[in-house]
Amino acid sequence: MSAELSAPLHDAVVLYRTRAILPEHEATIHRDIAMRIADLLDVPFDGSYESERHARARCYLIPTETIVGSELKEQLGIYAETDLFGGYAEHAFMPTKAITHSLVSTEAPHPQGWSHAFGSQVSEATLPGYTAFTERDVHEAVRRLLSAGNAVRLKPVKATAGRGQILITAPSEVDAALAAQDSAELGECGVVLEVHLSDVTTYSVGQVRLPGLTASYVGTQSLTRDNAGELVYGGSRLQFVRGGYPALHDLPLNDEYRRAVALAQQYDAAADACYPGFFASRRNYDVATGVDAKGRRMMGVLEQSWRIGGASRAEIAALEVFAADSRCQRLWAETLERFGSEASVPAQAIETFAGDDPDLGLIKKYVIVEAYGNKQ
Repeated sequence: MSAELSAPLHDAVVLYRTRAILPEHEATIHRDIAMRIADLLDVPFDGSYESERHARARCYLIPTETIVGSELKEQLGIYAETDLFGGYAEHAFMPTKAITHSLVSTEAPHPQGWSHAFGSQVSEATLPGYTAFTERDVHEAVRRLLSAGNAVRLKPVKATAGRGQILITAPSEVDAALAAQDSAELGECGVVLEVHLSDVTTYSVGQVRLPGLTASYVGTQSLTRDNAGELVYGGSRLQFVRGGYPALHDLPLNDEYRRAVALAQQYDAAADACYPGFFASRRNYDVATGVDAKGRRMMGVLEQSWRIGGASRAEIAALEVFAADSRCQRLWAETLERFGSEASVPAQAIETFAGDDPDLGLIKKYVIVEAYGNKQ
């Protein structure tokens, strides 16, 4: 363990599964990450959380999703961000895309705990859009966005990797889009209606914090074809710095990268300010830039991730280097996800998973770490 890290605060690192079914590729990488975090914290890895076995232990948890609700938080012994890799939110809508946009009006139906102030504070950091919890508000949101000359993207708030999104170009298409949604989930979780962009680049901006060690990063995401031929998330290439977000501004970034960092910081700060009780040790923000239907270039935060995610293997690889070498201030780390048997990857890539997922088919995952300046 590096001298930079503080003395152990916990008895063990454990995985906490919040989903009944976890794909093998995720479970394998989560376990690998958990074991590496245990090494960084200099405490044992003790498998998956069991209430009886771990009742008297002070555990550092790695949950598959953001921990939601004070009752579960207390049950698990989570008191601060130093107790988990991920985040805690008081309400189920908070860790989803739903909070990214305001409602069509302050009187529109919304769940308990909703912050109107958050939408106001991030309005200049996000793309034009709305969150709706009723079919009526979906129609109104689409009407407003279409009247401004934009095509609209309907996004289920729980979907990942871009799946389940529907493009709407005319009011007549709204009912068909709504028919594809679960009406109960609409009322409980909402949907996002957002301006559609073409020629999109998606930036990843984030920060990971272990006791005594912090790293921040900015980079770009890539797309790849899955086994069904659909374009999905294919990995992230990230520039890491030791320390907080301000250290990113010392990198020789172009204006678009700098704007992505600034927008993510604004969103991040609003979450802390508007949702009391929220905390997170892993914070990741997707920031998209692209062109709308009128040819205007736009940039905005799409969503947040306050849980272990697709870039986390690279995040932990960066923390391992920073912990081992106090002189290292910057580095590159990259994750790659490829489908099918013919996928090609760089020679220096380290395979972290290879298997046949029941839902996705053959998938392979890799990580690459390089000294800063070796990758353009």
